[in-house]
Amino acid sequence: MLSNLAASLIEHGRIKTTLTKAKALRPFIEKVITKAKKAAAKTEKKDAIHLRRLALADVRNEDAVTKLFNETYKEFANRNGGYTRIYKLGARISDAAEMALIEFVKADDPGYKKSKGKKATKAKSKKAKAAPAAETAEAPAAAEAAPAAEQK
Repeated sequence: MLSNLAASLIEHGRIKTTLTKAKALRPFIEKVITKAKKAAAKTEKKDAIHLRRLALADVRNEDAVTKLFNETYKEFANRNGGYTRIYKLGARISDAAEMALIEFVKADDPGYKKSKGKKATKAKSKKAKAAPAAETAEAPAAAEAAPAAEQK
């Protein structure tokens, strides 16, 4: 099953499947892509062929492996993992299975930054609110001191 899903993903770039299958496919396909990247970096042809045969043993679709090793691996040359992305789509109508879309991440896609968490953001917001209040409390005192200095 994973072999067929991987072949479809390589051929089409994205596939719609259940969330469980997508989560199972992610580490499987990422290992195959890593083999393709390593094969491209090898200087000796026998090492590249060995990695291609290992990938073919996993995927079992010669057209998909050929496409991966000749074209698709170039998209991931500057990425160190994280070659796929999973989007949750909601429940399927017939059996209420959770559906997902799994796709390859584009080469220039920066992704998104994770937030530091609710506690860290709340602490920062409290400090930010406290700092301007302290400055405004000091500002009237400084304004009163300035005219008193001028009068002397």
